[in-house]
Amino acid sequence: MSQKSLTPREIVTALDHFVVGQQEAKRAVANALRNRWRRKFVPEDIRDEIIPHNILMVGPTGVGKTEIARRLAKLTDSPFIKVEVTKFTEIGYVGRDVDSIIRDLLDKAISKAREVMEKNVVGKAADAAQDRIVNTLVGESATQETKDKFLQKLKNGTLDDKEISIELMNTKVSGQSGHTFDVPGGQLGVINIGEMLSKAMETKKAKLVKTSVRNAYIAILREESDKLIDEALLIQNAIKSTEEDGIVFLDEIDKIASRQGASSGRGEVSREGVQRDLLPLIEGTVVTTKHGPVRTNHILFISSGAFHTSKPSDLLPELQGRLPVRVELKALNKDDLVRILKDPKYNLPKQYKALMEVEKIELSFTDSGIREIAQTAIEMNELVENIGARRLHTILEKLLEEISFEADSRSGSKVTIDEEYVKNRLSTILKNKTDSSKFIL
Repeated sequence: MSQKSLTPREIVTALDHFVVGQQEAKRAVANALRNRWRRKFVPEDIRDEIIPHNILMVGPTGVGKTEIARRLAKLTDSPFIKVEVTKFTEIGYVGRDVDSIIRDLLDKAISKAREVMEKNVVGKAADAAQDRIVNTLVGESATQETKDKFLQKLKNGTLDDKEISIELMNTKVSGQSGHTFDVPGGQLGVINIGEMLSKAMETKKAKLVKTSVRNAYIAILREESDKLIDEALLIQNAIKSTEEDGIVFLDEIDKIASRQGASSGRGEVSREGVQRDLLPLIEGTVVTTKHGPVRTNHILFISSGAFHTSKPSDLLPELQGRLPVRVELKALNKDDLVRILKDPKYNLPKQYKALMEVEKIELSFTDSGIREIAQTAIEMNELVENIGARRLHTILEKLLEEISFEADSRSGSKVTIDEEYVKNRLSTILKNKTDSSKFIL
């Protein structure tokens, strides 16, 4: 079964390796993804009528909202972009145009499509690159026997550090930087000032470069791959992937909710304006990009917010209607934090162990040490501000600060992080809990 045809149960199981708990949210994204896959096989007359089951995640910071969306996209190899909606302002104000979300998503899809095509042509590109380097070293008129000898040396790596002069393609002879600007509300898509100023002067020109064989091979391999890739097909595949498999994660959507009873000042107008600009994007529209038009009708939008000072009903009714699936993520308790430190495939203790192994230090965490770290995180979240699982990062960084700093002089040593070690290292903070806000943790 291909990645994109994973069953909801398989998706949830895969997400369990990286995100602790939050089963309701996992089931919601799994169903939404599976429905999008099912849509591809329904009769054509009804296919366009089936809209994505867009999701609104509600929950405090640091409980896994972003991680669920990010891991989902990685699991299915879908084009994915995370955006903070507070970066956008309504049309007519200074700020980014919401259409740039889709342009950025398309850029991600193009990069993915290029990687796939490069893998398909890497064999031919490598042969062509090797031939070019050998011809540069011995000359095109050399005998085949001589060329074969140098080709073998090239493959063995014995010529890697040899310096050669070779012609490489130089496409930016004009020296323009190519800055990109969004035009709010414009139908022209993206205006690239660098392209406009330098297109007439910019021509593909070979430039003689003096470099090592190793660096020359990398540059030539890229050139030969580009020659073998059909750019038109690449863009076509990327646009199709964006339209059918793209996932947009709209973070901090609660920050643009117009709170009931609030004054209708300029800030409130701006928030409501961003919501109105997002409506056609989520409902389905055509966004003009420099690579061609992109339809957003079947892009999956996952939005999230803590909604501490506002609530989902404060969003515009039209926007609420375009986010039909609602899931609430729960705040993390001590047991959840213990599981976060132990269960995920690449949990934090494993990451720190791997880092210390580079310096030949054997780092180990006991169960009592992990539980004490989790307890400290809970206490700090209650006393300072609840930032969820992100508190574990700050605690572990503080806990291992000395070991990390002195690692080069402690090579070959063993360090055990147990309950006593945690209490000793964090004693200054834990002693006076009422004044904990003064500390970084």
